[in-house]
Formats: sequence, C-alpha cells, structure tokens
Amino acid sequence: MDKLFFKVTNENDIGTRIDKYLSNNIEGKSRSFIQGLIDSKSVLVNEKEVKSNFKLRENDEIVVNMPKPIELDVKPENIDLNIVYEDKDIIVLNKPQGVVVHPAPGNYSGTLVNGLLYHCKDLSGINGVIRPGIVHRIDKDTSGILVIAKNDESHNILAEQFKEHSIKREYYALVEGKFNKLEGTIDKPIGRNKKDRLKMAIVDDGKRAVTHYNVLEQYNNGTSLVKCTLETGRTHQIRVHMASIGHPLVGDPLYGLKKQRFKLEGQVLHAKTLGFIHPTTKEYIEFDSELPKYYLDLLDYLRN
Repeated sequence: MDKLFFKVTNENDIGTRIDKYLSNNIEGKSRSFIQGLIDSKSVLVNEKEVKSNFKLRENDEIVVNMPKPIELDVKPENIDLNIVYEDKDIIVLNKPQGVVVHPAPGNYSGTLVNGLLYHCKDLSGINGVIRPGIVHRIDKDTSGILVIAKNDESHNILAEQFKEHSIKREYYALVEGKFNKLEGTIDKPIGRNKKDRLKMAIVDDGKRAVTHYNVLEQYNNGTSLVKCTLETGRTHQIRVHMASIGHPLVGDPLYGLKKQRFKLEGQVLHAKTLGFIHPTTKEYIEFDSELPKYYLDLLDYLRN
C-alpha cells in the first residue's frame, strides 16, 4: 500500500470538502473513488478518521493510503460488439438484451467488459479490475446505448456529468396498464429493499430519484409504450418508479406482475437516447439506437 501526504497551505483550499480536494490533487482518481477510500478509513486528517464532507482547515495534514492495483483477472473474449461510435477517448455501443455489462464473482466471462478488453487494450482503470472503462451500466435484460471511457481523464469528465445529471438519457419502456394523464414526473427516493436485498424500493432514507415520463402509445390489451427520461440514475430506477405508480414494466421478473402475459427474457426496456458533452472536444454529441427486433415485433403484435 502506497502512502500519499498532503498539507493544506493554500488559502483557496481552506473550507473545501476533503473528497473534492483529494480528487483535484490525485491525478486520475475520481471523487467517487476518493469517497470509497474515505469510507474504508484509508484517509486520515491529523491522524484522525474523517467523513467525505469534512471541510479542510489551514495546516491540516492528510495521509492517504492508496491500495496497490490488483492484477486484472478478467480475460478478453472475442465477443461481437455493436459499436456505433469510437475515437481515442470513448466508445459508444448498443448493448443487446441478455448481456451483462461487467463481471461479478462467479461470472467472469461473456460480459461486455470481456468483449471490450479484446477490442481495446487501453480502457480507463478508474473502476478497478472488474469494471474497466465502465462509467455507467444498464441491467442485463435492458438493451441500448452505453458510453465507455478509454482513459482516466475521459472517465472523470463523464462521471462528473452523470453526477451533475447533465447527461440526456431517454428509455422506451413497455408497461402494464393505461394512463389517464399522458405525462408526469415521479420524484421518489430509492434505496435497497429492507426485506429483499436483491431488490430496490421506494424508501424514505433512499437517494433522490427523478423520472419524467411521456406516454407514446396505448394498446387495447391494457399496456402502454412510455418514454422515460432520467434526471437521476439510481439502480433499477425506471423499473421501481413505474411499478410504484401502478405501471410495472412488462416482463419484469422483480417488480412486474407475478403472471406475465408474454414469454419474454426480462423487462421490455431499451436505453434509446444518450447525449453528453464530449470529454475532449467539449461539444455536445447525441446517439440514438433503434429498438431491438423482439421489441419491434411485440409492438407490431400489440398494434394489430
């Protein structure tokens, strides 16, 4: 473990949160990475443990215990990737339904990361050995657009945009039920389900989560096609939010109807549009992906 030492001598740093100060002073490390170090008691100020919101004072002495990099144990695999854009900083791809974004214990093959490691040798290392280059993720059975960072600087810039909720993210969801009101906003906090740790739930002490929705089509069988625009990006946000207003996603095995009307591989949800400021050119770019064939076929069936 390597130790880094800092002393607060610049008056502009006085009153700054320690997580912000360290992310500004340790090259290539995001604020979320620093917060993880602080939570694991790897950061001391004047030999005392602190929290991420600790505000620095003049002459504070900071010691950061940096963990040594773990050798990557995820093997590259020649997996077909639907890449829609690539340059020296980012990769934008269209993930098919049924593909896991990154490895997890007991499942180290066949993921998007395995394919990315085969395609690209220089992904960002900020998220560690399991999630190189992964700035954000979508569920296994959700399809659609993702952006991948090829270097740490790009990763940090993109991560900050996600944190500030300035990224444009639009999803198409097929949900149960018809709507009287064709648009609305769901502003309900989401956290881990207290009774089932595999699920998320609306909980008072959860993180703020905001989803805007617009009903695009309604079908005679009692389902609706809805565009969901994310203001925040919590785990299972659309799935939990739509279920909370009585419109669970069709095919959702966790939050949907116990008896599904169609034989599907999971929730009918597609990340259709992604827009952000390019980390190098500083220009806004936007990507849109077509709905997958199974989704289009299902909609054709519902329209007839």
